[in-house]
Amino acid sequence: MKAARFHAQKDIRIEEIPEPVLRAGAVAIDVAWCGICGTDLHEYLEGPIFIPAPGHPHPLSHEEPPVTLGHEFSGTITALGEGVMDLAVGQNVVVEPYFTCGVCPQCKSGRYHLCEKMGFIGLAGGGGGLGEKVVVDKRWVHPIGDIPLDEAALIEPLSVGHHAVVRSGVVAGQVALVGGAGPIGLLTAAVLKGMGVTTIVSELSTARKDMAWESGVADHVLDPGKEDVKARVLEITGGLGADVAFECAGVNVVLDTLLDALKPTGVLVNVSIWGRPATVDMQKIVLKEIDLRGTIAYVRDHAEVIELVGSGKINLKPFITGRIALDDLIAKGFDTLINHNETAVKIIVSPSGRGL
Repeated sequence: MKAARFHAQKDIRIEEIPEPVLRAGAVAIDVAWCGICGTDLHEYLEGPIFIPAPGHPHPLSHEEPPVTLGHEFSGTITALGEGVMDLAVGQNVVVEPYFTCGVCPQCKSGRYHLCEKMGFIGLAGGGGGLGEKVVVDKRWVHPIGDIPLDEAALIEPLSVGHHAVVRSGVVAGQVALVGGAGPIGLLTAAVLKGMGVTTIVSELSTARKDMAWESGVADHVLDPGKEDVKARVLEITGGLGADVAFECAGVNVVLDTLLDALKPTGVLVNVSIWGRPATVDMQKIVLKEIDLRGTIAYVRDHAEVIELVGSGKINLKPFITGRIALDDLIAKGFDTLINHNETAVKIIVSPSGRGL
């Protein structure tokens, strides 16, 4: 089968590899669609980050480069391993793409996303959605009912946004400021809007500002290149500032702006994965008693997110701006998102070419 394999920084190859072998307690899945994630771009440009370094296999997958990429994917079950009773061949599913040890204190407490050895399928090994087929332990497989498979490829990043919103503690009627309208920022805004939160999005890119408006996830869209974001937030909130803010850009000036626009005792959630260390003006945090919170991935978020999408409360279709074949991954996928990201939001890939 064909798969996109990470060999080294700026070295991703489309290769023929053996099909994965079904094992007890797992299911075989034909991948329908896989999204290109910002994390994939970071790995390509600056990695390995979540991908194991050469000579240092991941402690759970026991893999090192080359590894198959892709962790935002949907597909159809084609076979069940021994002992799998609660899933069925032919079901459409998404995958919560984790490796966890199950024995560390975090796993035992239920915070498996903070596992001491945690890794992601499609980064740390275990196959991935940028391959035609994958085998995944049943624990991580979630049926999606009638949700279209192309839209379902966005359930994984939507779960990231959902977990960030949960971490913030925001409630209906409050005001949230989202810094950055890339896929995660837009999907975080979608969760907020669906909860009844007044949502302000700050973004430079024309295409992404348009997406924030057209998708209906933002009540206000601000352009930091043309207006004073802090002043506009104060105007919108009657001089109070935002209750919560979400850093979804991995850009220091965005972080600084969010700190300025938050109200005293506000909450700032860092959602983005940074390619380099950030600088934080601690006086802004101290003098306004701001809570700065981290968030990583998701934990027990997928079921609720699938319900939000399946019930129509969140519409994922507008966020898909491109569909490509696996052979075009770099030229039409990575290159577009790295060098021309003003033209695209979420590009999804068909490893088999079906559906194009």
